[in-house]
Parts: sequence; C-alpha cells; structure tokens
Amino acid sequence: MKRISMKKIFALSLALLLFAGAALAAESDMAYVKGKGKLVVGITDFAPMDYKNEKGEWIGFDADMAKAFAESLGVAVEFQEIEWNNKILELNGKNIDCVWNGMTLTSEVLAAMECSKPYCNNAQVVVVPTAAAEKAKDAANLAGLNFAVEQGSAGEEQAKAHGFKTTPVQDQATALMEVAAGTADAAIIDSLMAAAMVGKGTSYEGLTYTVGLNSEEYGVGFRKGSDLAAALDTFFAAKTADGTLQKTAETYKIQAALIAR
Repeated sequence: MKRISMKKIFALSLALLLFAGAALAAESDMAYVKGKGKLVVGITDFAPMDYKNEKGEWIGFDADMAKAFAESLGVAVEFQEIEWNNKILELNGKNIDCVWNGMTLTSEVLAAMECSKPYCNNAQVVVVPTAAAEKAKDAANLAGLNFAVEQGSAGEEQAKAHGFKTTPVQDQATALMEVAAGTADAAIIDSLMAAAMVGKGTSYEGLTYTVGLNSEEYGVGFRKGSDLAAALDTFFAAKTADGTLQKTAETYKIQAALIAR
C-alpha cells in the first residue's frame, strides 16, 4: 500500500479547512445580518432608485424594496452612501451587506459578488445640453466630446469601449451637474435616471438624452457565497405575486423596465 506523506496530509487538511470556512461564511451571512439586527445597504444618490425626500429620508424603488426586504428578515435597514468605485471593497470589508443601487450586472460584478436574479432593464445613454442634441444623435458624432462619468460605473465602461475622453466623478448626479455647469460636454448615465432627472419638468430642463449605447440589467449584490441572494430572489417572487413590486415600480414610474418573473 502506498504511504501518504505528512506534507500531503497537511495540504489536504488545509484545503478542507479553507473549504469548510468558505462554506460556513456563506451559510452564516444571513445569520450575521440577523445577529446584528440590521441590513446595511450600500447606495449612491440615484433617482429614481435611491434618493432623499424633503425630510432627508431615503426613498426610491430600490430603497423601498430594501426596507421591505429587511423587514421580511426581521431586521432594520441602514443606508450607507459609498463611492461607487469602492463598492466591492466596502462589501467584502463588511462596511455594507449589499449593493442595492440600480447596479448593472457586469462581468466584474458577477465575478466578485453573489447577485440576485435581474429585476430591471436599463441602458447607458448620452446626456447633452438640449442645444447640442442635433449634433449628438449617434455615437459617431460624439468623438471629441468630454464626458463626465461616474467612476467605476457601467457608463464609464461604455465610454472606454467607445474611446471617449472622460472625466471621472463621484456619482451620476455629479455627472449631470458637470454638464449643466458646462464643465463637461456630455455625460453617460443610466436611462432610468435620465428619464427621471432630465428634460421638461425636471431639475435639468436644459438637458436631454440622445444616444443609447447598450442594453443591460440591474441586480442586487451580496458577498460572494452569501445566502441572502437566494433569499432576495424568493422575496422578489413573493412581492411579484402579491403586486407589491408592480405597485412600487408605478410609484417611481419605472414599471416598463421591470423584468417579468
């Protein structure tokens, strides 16, 4: 019979310990949140998904659903503003428990997080001053413009893919301010935000959105291996069945973007 060396036994034991530790971490994420009594949600200021009302309270489609999900777990919800480019570090460092902020399911996000099933359709669109709209009707006419983009966002990814010159900013709201102030020629933001924030009757009546650069889907991200992702999928299914998801989407006028479950 072939003898197994102590070195091989040690290596095997270490591998088993690492596997067991990873499995334990995944199984205990929900217990961790329930144990501390709150779900910390990483967000940015992003209407109509997460933004503050006149009382300073976080509202929006994502914010309202996060509150309801936390309630279903029997815990409080706490919203934590983050720098979008640091979302993975914030999550893995346990400064937040999830990223729930109209997050595009990019390959980077899917590799680094345990994600829910997609719940909303979206696209990255170009925002320009209304006076410049005629010259910004297709991607070929956008070369040479300076784009304000949220650092680490899908908008920044699209700008790089098209070879556009960019100025990274903290969030999409800041990108709109840069265009309105004339310090950037254009911005690339989420279509859902553009529909809520740009054009007649909005805070940015002098801006409009023109070119759609892609199509994408939103999901919620948890720590890799977390059991909270599956719990959220179950929650979303229940809230679809009882009409809550549709009603909340209608409140924030995003019902057309909902993904059927």
